[in-house]
Amino acid sequence: MKSSDTHSQPCPALLITAPGSNHGKTTVTAALARYHVNQGRKVRVFKTGPDFLDPMILEHACGQPVYQLDLWLVGETECRRLLYEAALEADLILIEGVMGLFDGDPCSADIAGQFSVPVLAVIDAAGTAQTLGAIAYGLANFRQDLSFAGVLANNVASARHTEMIIQGMPPTVRYLGSIPRDKQYVLPERHLGLVQAEEVSDLETRISATAAAIASTELTTLPEAVAFSKPESGGLPNRLSRVRIGIARDHAFSFIYPANLDVLRAMGATLVFFSPLVDANLPDIDSLYLPGGYPELHLPALQNNTAIKAALQEHFRQDKPIYAECGGLLYLLESITNKAGECGNMVGLIPGRAVMQNRLQGLGYQSAPMPDGVLRSHTFHHSTIETSLVPIAYGERLYSTTPGEAIFRINRLTASYLHCYFASNPTAAAQLFLP
Repeated sequence: MKSSDTHSQPCPALLITAPGSNHGKTTVTAALARYHVNQGRKVRVFKTGPDFLDPMILEHACGQPVYQLDLWLVGETECRRLLYEAALEADLILIEGVMGLFDGDPCSADIAGQFSVPVLAVIDAAGTAQTLGAIAYGLANFRQDLSFAGVLANNVASARHTEMIIQGMPPTVRYLGSIPRDKQYVLPERHLGLVQAEEVSDLETRISATAAAIASTELTTLPEAVAFSKPESGGLPNRLSRVRIGIARDHAFSFIYPANLDVLRAMGATLVFFSPLVDANLPDIDSLYLPGGYPELHLPALQNNTAIKAALQEHFRQDKPIYAECGGLLYLLESITNKAGECGNMVGLIPGRAVMQNRLQGLGYQSAPMPDGVLRSHTFHHSTIETSLVPIAYGERLYSTTPGEAIFRINRLTASYLHCYFASNPTAAAQLFLP
């Protein structure tokens, strides 16, 4: 572990951003992390915003857990703690931005400005040449509080294409190189974003290939060090001492913030993981946590595992706590119908059914008024549900007065489309699992 003073810890750091989505931020961040890991460095990577899928790729690339940085969902103090603790052990900190540099409120630029992290812009060069320099100049100069490290051109077609890009690059913007146009550098996607890391059979090959491409850029040297300040520390209440929480975790249920697990453990809980896809029985537990994921992609396995469904029903009959988010909510309904019209029978603890849609049905930050306090949360789903159950509350949208996602409660079962961030209100989170 690196030494530090009592107030701050320096560590080279970089925030990887773009003019918008689909410019290759995740690919470049993963490749950059892997390149430096290959040089024997310990790399910690963070993801701006509430995304679950990109962190899976990034974790595979760097070999370390990937946490969210979000000034609203996570909060400035918690972001500062995460960065400071990463700086204590890491040789390099990378932060992947969300969407474009200035998209959203708060946005990736706010993270970079708040913590004085230099910005690397990744720009997809397809369909442009000298104009890429103008885009880079705009990103570099739109806000004066940012330190702009330079630009990396992605998806470059040829040596001549590179010459034209450099020709248009302003002298005040540092050109750091390019990633060639090649399908081996592209990560596969589906309706919620990137395909989960565990499902990409050649993920290692893709990351290694792109890391090799980084070797031909000026990103082989470490960026400037940033002094990350130490926040005031405060312990969590030991409210979940001796509580055993069973957490679904497999290909169907994988959208879990690692910080949520940290909060539960810090409050004394013992976490036990199981798979609704393959396990016949629940572990010896007091409470259940069914996170989001892709249950609609595993309908036959979930439908046919009648033993685990019966175990869930018995857990409910014993009036033990169950907390379900998004995909976990869908699993507790009577059925799910996928986009192909195929229907699978689910657990049936909540009356009604879910139907997958071709368009996005819910997106954005919401405050979630749970039974024992408000948790900050996010929603992102392509399904709708039909249920006779009356919600106990609705999420409050951050930037809209229209009703947010419904929150359902039956005895000790609490379910919603909302993905909650437990550190935003640990006491309220604990009550969801307390027997």
